Amino acid sequence: MSNTLESLGQHFVVGLRPGVDLDPRDSRLLADVRPAGVVVFRDNFMSGAPYEVWHTRFSRLVTAVRAAIGRDDVVIGIDHEGGTVLRPPAPMTPFAFARSWADDAESVGRAMGVELASLGINVNFAPVADIDSNTSNPVIGRRAFSSSADDVARACVAFCNGLRAAGVLPCAKHFPGHGDSAADSHDELPIVTATMSDMQARELIPFTQLVKNDIPMIMTAHVLYTAVDSVEPATSSLTWVTDVLRRGIGFAGVVVTDDIGMRAVSVRFEARGACAAILNSGTDLMMVCSHWTDTERVREMAADVAEAQLSGLLDAVTLQRSAARIQQLRRQLPVNTPRLLPMDSFSAHQAIAPMRAGRGHAGQTVSLDEE
Repeated sequence: MSNTLESLGQHFVVGLRPGVDLDPRDSRLLADVRPAGVVVFRDNFMSGAPYEVWHTRFSRLVTAVRAAIGRDDVVIGIDHEGGTVLRPPAPMTPFAFARSWADDAESVGRAMGVELASLGINVNFAPVADIDSNTSNPVIGRRAFSSSADDVARACVAFCNGLRAAGVLPCAKHFPGHGDSAADSHDELPIVTATMSDMQARELIPFTQLVKNDIPMIMTAHVLYTAVDSVEPATSSLTWVTDVLRRGIGFAGVVVTDDIGMRAVSVRFEARGACAAILNSGTDLMMVCSHWTDTERVREMAADVAEAQLSGLLDAVTLQRSAARIQQLRRQLPVNTPRLLPMDSFSAHQAIAPMRAGRGHAGQTVSLDEE
């Protein structure tokens, strides 16, 4: 891959293929594209094995990822919220859904941060900053801290403070708000008819407070808000990302998409020029995970960005500003060295907030889809 394509690779985050060792295809992809980093999932952990065994194996995976990309300042990311969105096996603390510990969000954030940092992870794609405002919503619900915007904002800020204190960067999701949808963006494109005034009075409140609290990353939603942008979902909307989030709210950090393999947008982003549309919107990172698509498509996507740059379809100044934001994030990334935690740490963490039913420290888990 040319140096040009390699430099454009930093605009991607790759979700690893299932397996407790780095898949050779992933190793080649990471070495060629040199993305901003990776996302790990449940299948990247040796579930059911003793703590010392699976921890050692996962530590090797983290080392292999950094070696393949060829640098230390790599996003080692995970979705770890509590409830059904838990990745590492026992004895990592299986906190319940966020709704159950909103009043203890800072303590839970710190506990999660300590445990994730001990695995070498440095970015958590949490908290959920959505408002639980639609009882028909099939995907948010108890993942949201509350149905009150102010309560969500307070809990999100507290959670981020705790997480960062333990050496893990937060990424709030799903901007500008997924809570009012009645569809699951994993399966289809949700449509929300709320006006900008509606959004400002509710959905945007947590994100505004998080920006004031210097959150480094925000994830967009695969949702179409027809009263604000009737054409582009927030994922690729110049209105939402540049006009509202960056100029209106003042966010200067990194914006990352939700997984573009999800069915809400997967067909849309198979077209040429689609990646340029995402970057032109003011978004910096495109997440491509193997759970929903073949991550080898990142090669074609990077080539598509390069072609758009050469043809003038991708604004050069926009791309330069995006690259600068990614570089700034890389300077902030903690390089967490994996280490075993004493078992009394987990006992102390269990006392902080309610645990999720159905998953205990004996190692049992229930089957869950990726969130």
